Amino acid sequence: MNTEHDWTTTPLTAGMLRGAVEVERTPHGLLPHRLPASARRQFPDDQLAMAEAQPSGVRLVFRTRATTVELDALPTKRAYVGAPLPPDGVYDLLVDGVLAGQATVPGGRLRMIDMATQAAEVREGPAGTAHFADLPPYDKDVEIWLPHTEGTELVALRTDAPVEPAPESGRKVWLHHGSSISHGSNAAHPTGIWPALAASRGEVDLVNLGFSGSALLDPFTARAMRDIPADLISVKLGINIVNADLMRLRAFGPAVHGFLDTIREGHPDTPLLVVSSILCPVQEDTPGPLAPDFGDGVFRFKATGDPAERAAGRLTLNVIRDELARIVEQRAADDPHLHYLDGRELYGAADYAELPLPDEVHPSPEAHQRIGDNFARLVFGPGGAFHAGPA
Repeated sequence: MNTEHDWTTTPLTAGMLRGAVEVERTPHGLLPHRLPASARRQFPDDQLAMAEAQPSGVRLVFRTRATTVELDALPTKRAYVGAPLPPDGVYDLLVDGVLAGQATVPGGRLRMIDMATQAAEVREGPAGTAHFADLPPYDKDVEIWLPHTEGTELVALRTDAPVEPAPESGRKVWLHHGSSISHGSNAAHPTGIWPALAASRGEVDLVNLGFSGSALLDPFTARAMRDIPADLISVKLGINIVNADLMRLRAFGPAVHGFLDTIREGHPDTPLLVVSSILCPVQEDTPGPLAPDFGDGVFRFKATGDPAERAAGRLTLNVIRDELARIVEQRAADDPHLHYLDGRELYGAADYAELPLPDEVHPSPEAHQRIGDNFARLVFGPGGAFHAGPA
């Protein structure tokens, strides 16, 4: 900590967080969650537990004249056995909605995962400090977007001027659920994930339930979405179900109906958009499961299923797109606020040719920008499912 300032320490509270579904008080501080405790008690594996505790889309908000801000945090970082350690997660500081600084927190816990067995070892480490300086010296709304790639326990907030609660934005709340692509995948920083980019363009407040590897039509996720206040809702489905070879076509259709039925219990008239997967050539017509491939010395994913088994109900992205379009068309006859978007309109063949998927599944930072721009145009723009004005 820089000791030359006359620091003000502000107690951290759940009310200072936006985009979190629930906040847990730990021995170290505040841990934002993106699913409630009732759902967390029903997790079948550690993957979703890790993903929902990574605060993608979660931000600390306040108002201040401070020119220097320090946030102490305890990260929980993820690494894989045999692979290089990933870079530290990035904290984005926005002043009145504009990116004004970035920082990282070194150290923290390290969760080392064996990709072959999914076994994990946690190595303890110390908390650290995200430091932001040279902010403009006037009253301003400050948002600190937390890293989307690592768990974050918030320990302390220091500023060189007093902090006040941020005013309510008055914006509509957009609740989104999806896979690692919605979680942030290869995006370089938290406001660079495509849902954050689209939310900024659409002038809405984001609650991001994008969970790496875990957009699996889990009933507890649907119940959480049912109970979360929202003005706009979207669900992006397909890629994880194919990746995991989780179910067959006979189970998929009823599971989608059940997921949507549950959301509608809490949001009967809210605009609800079903989005299928973006283009992913390795799984367009080849079933999963997905497997890592180091064949040419570069890490990529490959699909290991047999395309011939589509006739027996094995799922591919094209099979799922057709089923989602059919389900939405059927339901929309009685649900005028239900909409469908083919994910290839967000990222399709031309985008893949220009901005290929580095590991054949996850978009690059530039592709996140493309997807966010296309979603804002197609969904928040004129004629879109979330457009506020006349078409």
